[in-house]
Parts: sequence; structure tokens; C-alpha cells
Amino acid sequence: MNFKSITFFVVFLSFLLVSKAEKVDVVLEGATSIAQTDEDFICVTLDWWPTNKCDYDQCTWGQAGLFNLDLKNKILEKAVKAFNPLRIRVGGSLQDQVVYNVRNNIENCQPFQKQDKDFLFGFSIGCLDMKRWDELNEFFNQTRAKVTFGLNALIGRKESETEKTLWVGDWYSHNARDLMSYTISKGYKIDSYELGNELCGVGVSAKIEAKQYAKDMATLKNLVKEMYPNPKTQPKVLGPGGFYDKKWFDTFLDASGHDVIDGVTHHIYNLGPGNNPDVVHRVQDPFFLTQIAQTFKDVSNAIDKFAPWSGAWVSESGGAYNSGGQLVSYTFAFGFWYLDQLGMTSVYNHKVYCRQALTGGNYALLNTTTFIPNPDYYGALLWHKVMGSKVLSVTHKGSLYLRVYSHCAKKEPGISFVFINLSKNTSFEIDLFRDLNLNGGSSSFLFKGHKEREEYHLTPKDGNILSSVVLLNGTPLELSDSLEIPELKPKLVDGLKPISIAAHSIAFVTIRDFNAPACS
Repeated sequence: MNFKSITFFVVFLSFLLVSKAEKVDVVLEGATSIAQTDEDFICVTLDWWPTNKCDYDQCTWGQAGLFNLDLKNKILEKAVKAFNPLRIRVGGSLQDQVVYNVRNNIENCQPFQKQDKDFLFGFSIGCLDMKRWDELNEFFNQTRAKVTFGLNALIGRKESETEKTLWVGDWYSHNARDLMSYTISKGYKIDSYELGNELCGVGVSAKIEAKQYAKDMATLKNLVKEMYPNPKTQPKVLGPGGFYDKKWFDTFLDASGHDVIDGVTHHIYNLGPGNNPDVVHRVQDPFFLTQIAQTFKDVSNAIDKFAPWSGAWVSESGGAYNSGGQLVSYTFAFGFWYLDQLGMTSVYNHKVYCRQALTGGNYALLNTTTFIPNPDYYGALLWHKVMGSKVLSVTHKGSLYLRVYSHCAKKEPGISFVFINLSKNTSFEIDLFRDLNLNGGSSSFLFKGHKEREEYHLTPKDGNILSSVVLLNGTPLELSDSLEIPELKPKLVDGLKPISIAAHSIAFVTIRDFNAPACS
């Protein structure tokens, strides 16, 4: 074989490897839904971290904390408005050190100050004055946000003299009462109140025993009922907002009492620390991504057993803890993990999924300095745009690197899918089958649409999954000259053709003429 022949063979072999396509039959059972999310499933956190919150020699929060955030920034405003509405959780690690200066009786009311010792997370008590609370609510009202407010659950307690990190005593609810009273008097709308942050189980920097926490949740529920007597406008009560621990959660839910907790909240940081070099590999590894499913299932089962009137929420999830994965969390690659999390939690009957954070840290949906959207912002916005609340059963026997989730389409008839291709080299050609599931049996029939499909294909710039630029159907998603969020327009595809999913891509697909009885 001469040199030219060898060269041609190598080039041809490379082409085959890059363009290898695998045919996959995807089966959807649309007779009944298997779970249901809230209509406003997508949520983000605005956190309290100050500018000098640093991890691994990086201070990635800048002016993104609640005391410093530029609420007049037009990009920020438009990014939130685009969801109409976006759930925003006000909370995070420092929320249990925030006091509310409603009566102007706190001398020297200041934001958090760096401390070397004797304070949680190395920061002092932070004081929220009502001027800043007014500014925050003006922003929430202007952007039509749906607000969850995280209350300080440590106020009134003291650290145990016999057990390190354990805090004892009853929750002191008077400061929360003052804040609610002020909030109601100003006409500010709060969708839900969450008590505490990461104080369950072994805790992070502090912990509370399960039965004590249940008692405090009942106190909060009674306070909310008293302050908001109209059941139609009464905020929901959420908790405990921490990492799942079976024994602790079971005890907590069993002791909480009937109809006390409206949302059972837990946190997810399953990718390890932010400086872990394996983060970029983990977000592409289907075996690793699937491991967390057991936690979602366990939380859902605990609720079914002890609190069936409530629902599961992920109230904070940043993937990699300590401000997100360096060089990964703000790139296209992180969308593999994020959208897979959205799909998995919806299957396990979670009502809301709250991303850490809207802005601040490496994992922010918006760049901390410029507020320009990172790739995951558009993934979240597309989910909110096309994925309805009813979750459908969808299966396939193809590669594990193809992740598929399906819901009834949002608002209009039809069904929507999200396809996540974790493979670097393999593309997929999808044929869709309808499982009629008649009389307990299973009969699948090939579906061929007669209407054009709506397809939204997300790919990274230059094929580099560590790019912070994302393309929609081949066109970069960029702010307009007037700083408007770009319109997310689908490409229309012949419904008779297979669905093509490129390597290392994410696709949302809506089929209007697929008649799923669950979506009627």
C-alpha cells in the first residue's frame, strides 16, 4: 500500500468514526402520565455570599450576592422576565445567619463580614435592612418572579455544650413574624417560605435533630396560617433544605404532622468538589449520572409513606460544591448533567428543581460580571418553553449515552422530548414508536407524523464542549444590540423523517400530532 492509499484509508476511517450513526427505536407510552411537576418547574437561587467568598484561590461571586447584586441591570432583568415566571429562591449557606431589621432596632445593621473564628462559614451575622428588602421585591415584581424565601432557622438556638455542630432549643419565630408582617403590609408576594439551609442529617456546618426540626416546621406553618389566613394566597411551607439522610428524613416527616410541610426540599451536589478534575468526565458518564437516581427515588418514597400531601423539591443543586466546577460549570458540557438532572427528578415526581445559582459562582446561569447567559441558561429556558408538567414513560434499548425524557407539550397539544447525547463520536437516528399498552399488554407501533416537528438542537461552538458559547440549530445564541435575550425559534422538520441527534449535543423536540391520551 503506497503513501496516498494509507493517507486515504486513515482519513476515511476517521470520517467513519466521527460520523458513526446508530439507529435507535424510542418507545413512548402515552396512555397515562407517570409523574407530574409544577408548571413552573425551573427555579434558580439568589445567594447571600459576599464578594470575599473564595474557593481554591478563586473568588467567583463578585457582586452577585443579595446584598450587592445590581438589580437595575437590564440583562439580568430581561433574563428573568423571559421565563414569565421564573421561580427564584432567596437563600443559601448564609441564610441561617441573616437577621431582618424590620423595627430598625439593630444597631450597626451591616452585611456579612469576614471572620476568622466563632462564626459559621467564616462570616459574621448579616443584617437585612428593609430598604434592601424593598429593592429586592421591586425587582421580583418587575420581573414577575415567583419567590421562595429561605428563613434563618438557627435564630434563638445555641450550640450544644456536649455535641459539636448540634444546635439546640426552639426556633425563635419573632423575627420571621416581623418580616412577614412588613412584607404583607407592602403587598409583596411570597410563594413559599423554606426553613433553614443544610441543617438536616449530619449537617454541613450546623445541624438540628429531626424531631426538633419537625416541631419548628409546625411553628412556621402556624405562623404562616396566622399571617396569611386566606388559603388561596397562603405561601407554601418548605423544608428541610439539605442533604438526604434516610433515618433523619423518615423521623422528621413522621414527626411533622399532617399537612404541615407542603414541599420536602433536598439538595444535590453529586459531582464532588469544584476543583475535582473528574467533573468534565463525570458529566459525560451515563453510569455516574444514573447513580443519583436512587436518592431521588428514596426521597419520593419517603414522601409517599410519611407525607403524601406534600411534594418533593430539589431546592438547591449546583453539581459541584464550593462554587461549582472550575472550567466546566459555565460551559456547554455542564448542560449534560443539568438537563439530565431535570429529566431524572421529573420522572421521580419532583415538583420543582432549583439551580444554584442565577448569578454568582462558576455554576451560574448568568455570567457573574457581565450577566451574559451561559449555555445552561438557554437549556433551562427551552425546558420551561416546551416541557409541560405531565411526565411520560419513554424507553429505548440503544446506547446508554443517549438519554431521553418526555413530557406532554407545554400549553399546546402534543408531546415534547429532550434528547441528551453524551457520546463524542456517535450520532443517533431516532424512530419513534407508540406503546398502546392495551389491556395490560404491550404493543408498539411505529409513529410517523404528518405535521412538521419543532426541533431545537443545541451544540457547542466549534464542537468544543468546554465552550461557553452555544448554538441553536447552528446559530450562536447571543444578545441583540439592544441587549435582548434571543428568541428561541425551532427548525421545522418533516414528521416522516427519523429524528437526528448529533454527537455531543442536546435536542428538544415537540411533536404536535402525536396523540397521547395522558396529554388530552
